[in-house]
Amino acid sequence: MTDDNQSKDVRAKPWRWVPSLYFAQGLPNVVVMSVSVIMFQRLGVSNAETAFYTSLLNLPWVIKPLWSPLVDVIGTKRAWIVLIQFLMAIALAGVAAVLPLQSFLTYSLVLLGILAFSSATHDIAADGFYMLALSSHSQAWFVGIRSTSFRLALVTGLGLLVMLAGTLESNTGLPVREIEVEAVESISDTPTFEIPNFPTASANESQQVLASPTALQISFRGQTANSVNSIVDAARNWNTQHNFYATEVSQATSAGQKPGWLAALESGIRRWFGPADKSSTGDQPVGGVGLVYLQLNRPVPIGEQIVVHLDRSSGDSNIRVIEGRRFVVNDANAGVPMAAVIQLDAKLDQPARATLSATSGNSVLAWSVTFGVLSAIFAAFFLYHTWALPHPAADVPHGNYGNFIDEFFQVFVSFFKKPGIASGLAFLVLYRFAEAQLLKIAQLFMLDTYTRGGLGLTTSEVGFVYGTVGVVALILGGILAGFAAARNGLRTWLPWMVLAINVPNVAYVFLAYFQPENYLVINLAVAIEQFGYGFGFAAYMLYMLYLARGEHQTAHYAICTGFMALGMMLPGMWSGWLQELIGYKHFFTWVILATIPSFLVTAIVYWNLDPTFGRREETP
Repeated sequence: MTDDNQSKDVRAKPWRWVPSLYFAQGLPNVVVMSVSVIMFQRLGVSNAETAFYTSLLNLPWVIKPLWSPLVDVIGTKRAWIVLIQFLMAIALAGVAAVLPLQSFLTYSLVLLGILAFSSATHDIAADGFYMLALSSHSQAWFVGIRSTSFRLALVTGLGLLVMLAGTLESNTGLPVREIEVEAVESISDTPTFEIPNFPTASANESQQVLASPTALQISFRGQTANSVNSIVDAARNWNTQHNFYATEVSQATSAGQKPGWLAALESGIRRWFGPADKSSTGDQPVGGVGLVYLQLNRPVPIGEQIVVHLDRSSGDSNIRVIEGRRFVVNDANAGVPMAAVIQLDAKLDQPARATLSATSGNSVLAWSVTFGVLSAIFAAFFLYHTWALPHPAADVPHGNYGNFIDEFFQVFVSFFKKPGIASGLAFLVLYRFAEAQLLKIAQLFMLDTYTRGGLGLTTSEVGFVYGTVGVVALILGGILAGFAAARNGLRTWLPWMVLAINVPNVAYVFLAYFQPENYLVINLAVAIEQFGYGFGFAAYMLYMLYLARGEHQTAHYAICTGFMALGMMLPGMWSGWLQELIGYKHFFTWVILATIPSFLVTAIVYWNLDPTFGRREETP
């Protein structure tokens, strides 16, 4: 598209609408695919149901090319954008309204499905509008801004929205119970698993979480592996027996129903590629442990449940909760103590302190308010974009209603007849083959316990790593990529971009093998990976624009994004399964090997690229 097809007003003011439009595009995506996972878990839905339903909600982004011609031939892209944003505001308000209902899962999934289809349709219209309203040079120049705005929305969803819900939970539920843990050189008593008797609440006493003890000392001189293992096993068996781990039990049950071929495959992968058995046994010294018991002082009403979380809120990261971080309390087990095991890192050789916090709250109210805020945000987007979006002359319906069926098939036929389409589709599916697997596991790795191969960070620490350090690095990488591509064109920078999106994944190999305790080192590793991701992802977005050029470019771009969703969905589906079989160290090593297809398909499409695509047009 040339500048002649646009008005001067359109060219002059893309800053008015490009960032906000792509922030609005990214926010519902992260709500459906990630925030809903956390919400359902906090509301007591089993992990198996959560994983299944939220994965199913990804379907609209995969199949959206099937209805993308509708957006191309009916109405303007601008009209679609503002209408869909209004519909998403209604759907989000609906989720907020149905969460207090007994059948909230069914109703919320229907509304989230509407949100997913609306979001996928919004993607089609927004991407088409972007191509119609900007010249090819401006598209390249703003691709970094566009990518950064989208990613900022993802970080906002996983960061600010989750933090909002967590803050509301903490302030609307039971009072926080703190336990002070101190690592000392030696203590006289060896810890044993003994269930304490908690006092009965008085008539005028409000419900709260009790703890015993509230001050715990653990020797950093260590204990024998047999002693520690027996304490952990006793606590785990107690919690499982009293259904404090209800969701984990349902997972184990479903796992036992695997078909024979899958069980054999898992056994082979675990045997050949799984982590070496380094479990401590016998009299080998390991980090010392201590026991903390929690209990509600009052019964839970029939049919209700309270989720209690125990985690380190401040202090030395060498003090970790290794058993009993999440308890589901209902009317049947409210009168039974919960058992948690706290362990010192084996490398700790000096006194240290940490504070553990047992939190619980009104999760339903917290998430209802959060989705209400989301609804208000999209209502504001609807009003703002009704005013701010320009009216490009090229934004008109393509085709007519009478020939809609012919147009529909013509869109797909013309797309798959494009020169070099086979290599182009291979690029769309495989360019992020490694990154798709890494993205599903990275945050779980950060949160997982040190003894399970993770880094043992708290939720707030992970939020800071990705929501502050990570997003700054992501923004810088995305903006730099846009400037570079606009100056020299996509082909010039494509080799550097494929290196940027893949090579920094080595940072996670380093983190997995060395498990550094230094928080600055962890932040630096994530910053390097996120900067590379921001820089390298720009190539993907530009190539989709390149492949979609020509007639029906809106629908063709939607087809490209469908393949993009497929390229993220398939590797992501097996990444968690594979990680559990081979452990974090071998998984991140596999991620490095999985970058090979990305380099191969990039080398193939490189030679077919127009060297001038994205480059600033010289004026005579």
